[in-house]
Amino acid sequence: MYPELAKGSNTSMSAAQRTSTSLATASKRPSTSTQSLLDPISAFYIFAVVNVLAALYAPIQDCDEVFNYWEPTHYLNRGYGLQTWEYSPEFSIRSWLYIVIHAIVGKFGSLFSTKPNFEFYFIRTMLALTCSCCEARLFSTISRSLNPRVGAWFMIIMLSSPGMFHASAAYLPSSFSMYMIMLGMTSFMDWRGGSKTHVGIMWFGIGGIVGWPFAAALISPFIVEELLFASITRDGVEMARRFVDGIVRSGLVLALQIAIDTFFYHKVVVVPWKIVSYNVFSGPGRGPDIFGTEPFGFYFRNLLLNFNIWFLLALSAGPCLLLQYMYKLETSTKSTHLRIAFFITPFYMWLAIFSAQPHKEERFMYPVYPFLGLNAAITLHSILAYVGSSKRNSLVGMIPAKVRFAVVFAGVILSVDLGILRTLGLFTAYRAPLQVYSALQRSDLPAQGEFVCIGKEWYRFPSSYFLPKGMRAKFIRSDFDGLLPGEFNEAKVGFGLFAGTWLIPAGMNDHNIADPGKLFDISHCSYLIDSRFPSSNGSVLEPNYILDKDTWEEVQCNEFLDIASTNWIGRIIALPNVPWIPQKYRRHWGQYCLLKRRG
Repeated sequence: MYPELAKGSNTSMSAAQRTSTSLATASKRPSTSTQSLLDPISAFYIFAVVNVLAALYAPIQDCDEVFNYWEPTHYLNRGYGLQTWEYSPEFSIRSWLYIVIHAIVGKFGSLFSTKPNFEFYFIRTMLALTCSCCEARLFSTISRSLNPRVGAWFMIIMLSSPGMFHASAAYLPSSFSMYMIMLGMTSFMDWRGGSKTHVGIMWFGIGGIVGWPFAAALISPFIVEELLFASITRDGVEMARRFVDGIVRSGLVLALQIAIDTFFYHKVVVVPWKIVSYNVFSGPGRGPDIFGTEPFGFYFRNLLLNFNIWFLLALSAGPCLLLQYMYKLETSTKSTHLRIAFFITPFYMWLAIFSAQPHKEERFMYPVYPFLGLNAAITLHSILAYVGSSKRNSLVGMIPAKVRFAVVFAGVILSVDLGILRTLGLFTAYRAPLQVYSALQRSDLPAQGEFVCIGKEWYRFPSSYFLPKGMRAKFIRSDFDGLLPGEFNEAKVGFGLFAGTWLIPAGMNDHNIADPGKLFDISHCSYLIDSRFPSSNGSVLEPNYILDKDTWEEVQCNEFLDIASTNWIGRIIALPNVPWIPQKYRRHWGQYCLLKRRG
């Protein structure tokens, strides 16, 4: 604990003087050696167990993950795949650098097995292990820079949250940005051996350049802290040197990205700027809003589902810190009130900015998950410190210590249990697509030259990695009236390497206008993916093919949650199908099937 915390009650000292003293003393004082409750390697193993389970069993939650990342990777490694308009050279708002990194990992994995879905799970597992490394480093830094117990709570929050379960192994730029942000946080939080601003800028820069450009904005509070510190210590030259160092490192990564994208698109493209330009300056009829909008409170509900009590604690970090400052209470960590204020600000900033945007998606919150976990851990530690040290003559102090801690820990156990039940609920409800498509790998099913067709279930296609060699996925008519993915051009002779990345495909547009050329005649389909739910009677364009026994035979069917028929409790968490649970609260199921054409 820094000695200036004990001086915080000196009312004769002005606010500016207290700020100056806090920052200056914190920067010069060597870090007190506080041993973590776990060493980084043990922490990595614990994180890895949960994250690898996510890689192996978590359903894919976002069709963008499949069509914008798994399919281009499949094209690079296996020669064919589905192509979205974002990868058309006309628009080029996706970077091939991010794809190439994962394609190399997948190519290495294919040395161990030629099965396509093995490559899929190998890439996912490597993502899970990468996330585990980043989490372990951040855990170690939090334990060392703040308090070992804050680090322990951070670990519990990250391990027990359904949000992290899915984000940890997701093949999405927002997940990659989350990894880099955790590394950036470690650099800015850990002042051992001097400031590591340049390293922090580099990690945030990589997260914004290779991953998602908007995620780089999370560095802002740390930059403000650096500027404030430099203005107090009058060390602007050294600060400028660190800034330039970090910017140059990030610039080299950007140069590499431009070079790789130029190779694939056959033109010079600065993809981060293209992404920002499309999402912010695209004008009417274009931009993210055409893909759907949500109300202001969308992320509050979503984060409450994925982090339950932890989210409420994260929201309380600011008020809790303010109360500590107002009543001259110590922070119960080794950092000052001011430093902690900088640590907890990114979460509020991100939540406010993205809640104000009409177009909302769960993955947009991934980059701020580490900050949410940190905020919640700091709040919980502060609550426990207050509960454990309350004066006997206070209202809280009159409650027996065991009762106080029992109440707090009951809330912790409830949050962990809710997180586990939510994770199990999502897994059991939506795992059917990964199971059903895996059935296509059966040796008794013809594959070469065959087509598996998808209608209303197009957005749950888990990628071409689940199709056997020689089989292609095709889209048939459904009620969806937007733009479906096309296919990468497979031209080879006379077109050079990866011609599909620079040849302009037909029928692409950035207005989400449907292209009939991307639809396939169902009469040529050998296999069909379809679903049937008790709550739905189908439609003209989406009949229940499962009931057409004369044309289709079932190869494999798995349970899939019927959302419309299931009570909200059953949609949120896993509920066992036992007699003592009333019928109206039980989960109701439909069928998700792989069908084979008869004859």
